[in-house]
Amino acid sequence: MHVVIVGTVRERERLRRDAEASGLVVVEEFATLTAARNAAVTCDAVLLPLRLPAPAPANEPLTARERDVLALLVDGLPNKAIAAQLGISDQTVKAHVAAICGKLGAVNRTDAVRRAIRRGLVAV
Repeated sequence: MHVVIVGTVRERERLRRDAEASGLVVVEEFATLTAARNAAVTCDAVLLPLRLPAPAPANEPLTARERDVLALLVDGLPNKAIAAQLGISDQTVKAHVAAICGKLGAVNRTDAVRRAIRRGLVAV
């Protein structure tokens, strides 16, 4: 498989080592995805570095509404069901979920629930 690598110099070095160790053929490397697109290089895939969110501030508490949303996330409810139960729009729920993930340093809602349980913010 022929691949293009995108990232910083350090990220490209790591990705190149991993790709070659996996039997992939690195066709070209670029600093940005835009540069890769503009070059119009033929390849089977583009390898990008995994970028985790920055760690959450340790002392930023959840608001009362965020705690309400989090409690319903623990129950596994989707945004629309949470919105209906709390009498808010699903877009507002989406914003609360994003804020919760940011404050807890979570990458998604499942990770947010896991982190909240570990911190004792919710009971299961």
